Amino acid sequence: MAEENADRPERESRPSPIDIHVGSRVRLRRTLLGMSQERLGDALGLTFQQVQKYERGVNRVGASRLFDISRVLDVPISYFFDDMPEGMSESPVSGPRGRMHGFAEAQEPFAAGVDDHLTKRETLELVRAYYRITDPAMRKRMFDLMKSLASPEATLETN
Repeated sequence: MAEENADRPERESRPSPIDIHVGSRVRLRRTLLGMSQERLGDALGLTFQQVQKYERGVNRVGASRLFDISRVLDVPISYFFDDMPEGMSESPVSGPRGRMHGFAEAQEPFAAGVDDHLTKRETLELVRAYYRITDPAMRKRMFDLMKSLASPEATLETN
């Protein structure tokens, strides 16, 4: 019991990598829909501050709340667990209260994934604008133009 309590302050000071990932997926979908935190909060009966805490992973999203969020954002619950970094979904649960020993090492990919190019506001706004083009032929021409402007050697890591 003393060992369990010794781990508790560390747990409370850092969000779980899984909570961070789920929150980042909530933010991604909300932003792709052009929905504000306030509007999502209103639909769920929450304040926008609570939505912020979920999106940052500071507060864990419970099962019933995740179900409600999936309905408001019109995605299956599995969406929130898609694209989890390698190894996280295969890792066995062990240690006190289901915590894995040495968990900090597994946290790095999550921290990196939260700020990747797919979650940047610029990317999300570009995708929303692209899909607002109603003419499929025009949308295809825009897609081809963007591909032609990009350097074939460029990687996602360059800014």
